[in-house]
Parts: sequence; C-alpha cells; structure tokens
Amino acid sequence: MSPMQTAQSQRQAMKPVVIALVIGLLAGPMISNYTGWQVTRETAWAETRDSVLDQFASLCAERARADVADAAKLDWADRSQLAKKWVTAPTAPFADLDVSGACAQKLAV
Repeated sequence: MSPMQTAQSQRQAMKPVVIALVIGLLAGPMISNYTGWQVTRETAWAETRDSVLDQFASLCAERARADVADAAKLDWADRSQLAKKWVTAPTAPFADLDVSGACAQKLAV
C-alpha cells in the first residue's frame, strides 16, 4: 500500500467517529437540558432566594414565639402584625413584606 492509500483508509476509518463526536457535541446539551440535568441561572437564583427567605422567616418566627406564648392560636391579622414587629433587620436583602408574610405562615403552624 502506498502512503496515500494508507492515509485515505485511516480517514475513512475515522469518519464515523468524527461524525458521532459532532452529533454528540450538538445534541448532548439539548438532551441534558431537556431531561433536567442542567439548572438555569434563574432557577438557581430562585432556589437560593427561597432558602434565604426561609432562613429570615425562621428567625422572625422564633423571635415572635418568644414574645407570644401560642402564636398559632392568633388570627391571621394578629399573626401578620406580630410578624411585622419581629421582621429581620432593615439591611435584609428582601422586602419586609416577603419576610413578614413567610414569618406569619410559619407562625400559623
């Protein structure tokens, strides 16, 4: 065999591998995104925000329960007022309304 024929046979042998690699590089991200193996930036941000909000609401609820013996027996308006009283510091990254609403929900339990 001449060197040219050897190179052509190697190229023909590598052609299916290269085609499969290109298809995998194009289809792989689409398939993994469709199946849920990738997390978008917005989803990650929302989950992080919810967990931080839950932590602030837990702190608020503990402070409010220390102030009132049985906060679960209060009606919704009273729980809301109690939560607004013990909402977290003004430097909190969320609006007081979000934290106080979550705090009032935790007090209902």
